[in-house]
This record gives sequence, C-alpha cells and structure tokens, in this order.
Amino acid sequence: MADPADCPGAAATAALLRVMAALRDPTGGCPWDLAQEFATIAPYTIEEAYEVADAIARADWPQLADELGDLLLQVAYHARLAEEQGLFDFAAVAEAITAKMIRRHPHVFGTASAADMRARWEAEKSAERAARAEAGTLAGIPHALPALTRAGKLTARAARTGFDWPDAEAVLAKLDEEVAELRAELPRSDPARLADEVGDLLFVLANLARKLDLDPETCLRAANDKFTRRFEAIESRLAASGRTPAEASLDEMEAIWQAVKQQEKQDRGSAP
Repeated sequence: MADPADCPGAAATAALLRVMAALRDPTGGCPWDLAQEFATIAPYTIEEAYEVADAIARADWPQLADELGDLLLQVAYHARLAEEQGLFDFAAVAEAITAKMIRRHPHVFGTASAADMRARWEAEKSAERAARAEAGTLAGIPHALPALTRAGKLTARAARTGFDWPDAEAVLAKLDEEVAELRAELPRSDPARLADEVGDLLFVLANLARKLDLDPETCLRAANDKFTRRFEAIESRLAASGRTPAEASLDEMEAIWQAVKQQEKQDRGSAP
C-alpha cells in the first residue's frame, strides 16, 4: 500500500487543516468560528451532505467538487474541535475509517472470497456495535437520519430476524388498514391521534418502498420535484394571461395541472 504522504491530496489536506487551525486560533482566529461547538456545527454538516446529494442528482460535477469540499470542511471542523478537547484529531478519523474499510473488505485486502462478504459484513458490523456496547437488533441506527430513511433502515434490520411482511401485497393490505384507521379518527379531530395515525401511514409507506427495492427519500424527492415542476407550469400559464394562482379558480388550476400531467405522459411515451 502506498505511503499516505505520497497520496494525491495529502498536501491539500494538510493545508485545509492549517486553515482550520487558524480559524480556531484563540488569539487571531475568526470570532464566529471560535464561538462554534459540535452541536452548532452539526446542522451544517447535515446540510452539506444534502447539497452533495443534490449536486449528484443534477449531475453537476463541478458543483459536486465544490460541495464535497464543503463537506470535507465539516469533517475538519469536527476533528479540530475534538483535538482542542483532547478527544481525537483528523489523523485519528482517517486512520479509523481506513482500518474499518480494510477490516470489512478481506476479499480485497485479505484471503476471503467475495461470496462470503455479506455474512462477513453483517458479522463485522455486529461486532462493532457490540464493542460500542450497543445491544439489540436496531442498535446503531442514527436518530438524526431523515425519518423516512430511518424507517426503512429500522424495518430492514428487523427483517433480518424474520420480522417482516412476506411481500409488497401484504404491505399494501396493511396500508389499507392504516388508511381506514386514519379515516376513523378524522371526525374526532384529535391532533395527537391524527399525528399517530399519519405516522403509522408514513411508516408503512417506507416499508412498501423497501419491499419494492426503492429508497423512500428518493421517491419523495422525485414527487417534490414533480409537484414543483407542475405548479410552476400553472404559474407560468396564468402569468401569460397576466394573472397569479390567487386570481384563478381551483378548477382552472386543476385543468392546467391535468394538461401538464398529460403532456408529461406524452413526452415520456415519445422518449427513445
């Protein structure tokens, strides 16, 4: 394996760490950066990860390089905070993930076969959870994940024990059941009960996506994009006649929506 000091990016990474140290310098650093701590930086870390995903979804490769840099800064930031508190440093972070990847890929760095990797991977992750004193099948699934993503991961983990619906049809039957329960709660208008039933409904939908080998977050993002595209088309067509949605009737906006929807279907049908 190559000496890490000879790897591409080593000098650039060292420069980034020097910049981070300067920003946190108590005597000459940036006041805003000096005021930050793990908890205040964490939301930016999550935001940057989403911006990386967005650049990938748009296939904007120059932007991806920029967003990956922003995300790398977050890693350097947390590592610097930890180093100041005597917890660990950036090198420890890099060394830990390097060791983990080597440990989890014995078919690349050892003598194991690729066919054995699924079982070995799960065994390795279970051992790591045990070392962190995380007990139980669902241990280690972060609470900070987007709720739909976490729902999918929770049920996927539970499914490994056999606690799962047999197929997507069975999940759809459960979905019908949850819709009926929500409908029954509507007349009472109890916010707590309605929130509970809507939560159950979303949880089952996340399960359905998993059974269909789909990512629920990706599905919902696509639906968000579709809604945005169609609503903007409504605004555009109304603007052509000098009006806004607030000045149009619901029936008129629905007619434009359906026309846009039909055009999208025709465009998909004519695509190569």
